[in-house]
Amino acid sequence: MASSLAFMSIELESRNNNDQGNGRDNSLRAPIVNGSNPPQIDPSTSTLTPLSHLTETSSIPDGGKEAWLVILGCSVITWWFVGTSYSWGVIQAALVARSLSSASTLSFVGSLTATCISAFALINARIIRALGARNTALLGVALLGVGEVLSGFSTASVVGLFWTTGVIMGCGTSLCFMVVSVTPAQYFSRKRGLANGVVYAAGGLGGTVISFMLDALINKVGPPWTFRTIGFLTLGTGLPAAWMIKERSPIRSPTFIEWRLFREFRFSILFLAGALATFPLFVPPFFLPLYSNSLGLSSSVGAGLVAGFNFSSAIGRLCCGLMCDKIGPLNTLFLSLCLSAGSMLILWPVSTTLGPLVVFVIVNGVGNGGFFSTMPTVVGSVFGSARVSVAMGMIVTGWAGGYLMGAPIAGYLLDAYGGEHSTLMAYHPAIFYAGSMALGASGLVGMVRLKMNTSLFKKL
Repeated sequence: MASSLAFMSIELESRNNNDQGNGRDNSLRAPIVNGSNPPQIDPSTSTLTPLSHLTETSSIPDGGKEAWLVILGCSVITWWFVGTSYSWGVIQAALVARSLSSASTLSFVGSLTATCISAFALINARIIRALGARNTALLGVALLGVGEVLSGFSTASVVGLFWTTGVIMGCGTSLCFMVVSVTPAQYFSRKRGLANGVVYAAGGLGGTVISFMLDALINKVGPPWTFRTIGFLTLGTGLPAAWMIKERSPIRSPTFIEWRLFREFRFSILFLAGALATFPLFVPPFFLPLYSNSLGLSSSVGAGLVAGFNFSSAIGRLCCGLMCDKIGPLNTLFLSLCLSAGSMLILWPVSTTLGPLVVFVIVNGVGNGGFFSTMPTVVGSVFGSARVSVAMGMIVTGWAGGYLMGAPIAGYLLDAYGGEHSTLMAYHPAIFYAGSMALGASGLVGMVRLKMNTSLFKKL
């Protein structure tokens, strides 16, 4: 997800503090060599690296034992908070089968967990500043694990699940997200992409394993003890992992809002593209188990499809990160969104047997993961290092609506056209809704791409 945001936030805060003390704005100042005059800079397009960033980057070790221990700790935490979020569809299908509530209502519970990442971004930045990365990670893991344990006592109450899974786990998830986004960048410069790729790929792999674990536990001990077991495992492994995390320097939080950015065409369109793109993100993993049940497949097959989706997402995050260096981040983001839209509009509606459905899961998972790994790089490439933290912070905050309402809207459409126990045609409105949102987002990114350069083969 926006894994490079927090390092750039630290960078901007440091410059802001220095500038306030000196009474001037140095945020776009370029280094002067041999007494030469500084180059003229267009603030809206500059990608020159500020002098403070050069000094800061030169002191980063770019690896080492301590650095990779921090990456290990972050990876374990990401394994749990990303993996459980993307595996919610397995539990949702089990609760729907037990007639707790409709798929639309229960998908709202799973969406609320992810929504907290955007909703609490500003608050969490200040919590990290006050407590430090390690203590914030410990608090986040504790809330995540305790929320899962308490969810085990709420499987007969939708309201209870909203509070335990949605709010308590959501707060833990948002804290963990901020910590793993901030800390790795303090230990890597040239290998920063690799480090962040390892951390977030762990989330996709975690979702792969957790999907199978959830299905096996539900069939053996039922949903209540499934929640509790996952919660105890999260606490048992996540707390030691959180203790391994420490920052090299105090983490500071900048101002995340700069309203004048909305006056720029590129920012406004990318903001809208990100807001649209998040609506369909959780539709496939939340509804694949129900869809597979409608095909007459077992719950274990549904869990396997979610696991395959998560594994493909991990592959997509790594591959799209490499493609950003090869063909440019904006081109890569456009392709990943086209992949997501095409798979939902073309492949999913005709997936009436297991074979085509597996193909859809793989293709959509790659496109889904590519969005998260590519968007931060796009913002940095388009707006330059001097403004990227503010721009990215605002764009991530704009994802809250899609996180919260994307999957529930699909659930409401499914209910309106017959529900999960009806024919496969009942799923089509929800599928086309999700695919259309992804297609709209890809069109907006394409507009920005053509606005910057009309050559189709230009690396952007």
